[in-house]
This record gives sequence, C-alpha cells and structure tokens, in this order.
Amino acid sequence: MFTMLLSHLENQQGRDELYRIFFYDCEPFMKKAHNPISKKSVDFSKTPQATFRLAFYKELKKLRKLALRLGALQDGKGWEIYTRKVKELLDGKIQIADLTEDDVYYDLRQKGVDMKIGLDIASVAFKKQAEKMVLVAGDTDFVPAAKLARREGIDFVLDPMWNPINPSLFEHIDGLKSTCPNPNRRPRPAAPATPPTPPAAPPPTPPTATP
Repeated sequence: MFTMLLSHLENQQGRDELYRIFFYDCEPFMKKAHNPISKKSVDFSKTPQATFRLAFYKELKKLRKLALRLGALQDGKGWEIYTRKVKELLDGKIQIADLTEDDVYYDLRQKGVDMKIGLDIASVAFKKQAEKMVLVAGDTDFVPAAKLARREGIDFVLDPMWNPINPSLFEHIDGLKSTCPNPNRRPRPAAPATPPTPPAAPPPTPPTATP
C-alpha cells in the first residue's frame, strides 16, 4: 500500500514532499446475530475480517505521517439476500428452501466516512497545507470536496486503482493516475525456450593398420 501511495510523489523535477496520508475505514462490527438460514449464532467480533482489521489498524497507528480516520457501521438490524439470489428467486430458478447460509448477509452501512474525507480535504485546502492531493477512490461522493479543493488552487488527482470511473468525473479532477499493478494487464508471453545445443559428435577413429 505504501509503495503505491508514495509512487505519487515522483515527478519530473524529482520527488514531492509528503504532508500526510489519511486512511479511512470503519471499525468492524462487534455484535452477535443468528443466521436466518442455518439458525447458527454468528459472532462478528471473532470473524477473520474483524481480527485482521483490528490488527491492521493497530499497525497503521504506529506509522509516521499517517492519520487513521474511522467511521462507524450502522446496524441495519436484519439480514438481506444477495442480489444474485433474489434474481434467481424471481426467475423461478430456485425456491426459498434452496437458500444456504452463504446466500444472506447482515445489513451494515458505513456512516461518517464521506464526511471525514470532505472535512479533511477542506481543512488541508483552506490552510494551504499541500499543493497536491491524491484521492484513492472510485465513486462520486468526493465531487463537492474536489471542487472546493480545486477552487483553492489544489492539484487534485484521482487514483481509482485501475477501476473504470464515470466519465463525468473528469471535469472535477486535474489528473487520473493509478500506481498499483494493473490486474487487467495480461502478462507478456514468455520467450520460447532455446533448444539445447546437441553435443558435438566425437571425431572418427582412424583405422588401425594390421601387420
């Protein structure tokens, strides 16, 4: 991650100075709920995702020039069926009895993350703490903040990590650049192996004279 972000500091004149990296996410869901299909109790605080995120945040807090901004998850207090399975139900391909515990998910929604992003962009822009901002995202929620930053003279670059973006976003940014490896790029075919050179044939044995 750091290699990808720091690659944005490179320019034709050398290397820009980093002000700060802001990392936005939500704390993991820590409650229990019963899966409506399997009737099993699910402790979300002990899932691999929750364990990884807590350990990840702990390490991020130790890094220099990085600010961790955590929003909250709003509890939807219910389970939802994945869209693909809803379509199969409506098309008559499956019945309710055919659903498995992996066909449903607990309804959770991020709250406060977009607001934190907007406030940080506005604060940095108004205080002239940076001349260039790079936002790693792919949605349109940042457009108002990007407009404000550009009006304040900020060079605003979007890094969608090679994901396609809405063409309407181009009028609200100053550049588009992805620095992570492109997952859609096909690897170059390997050069054909050179066949080994066969060993040279031994020289013929001269005839032996018989007295």
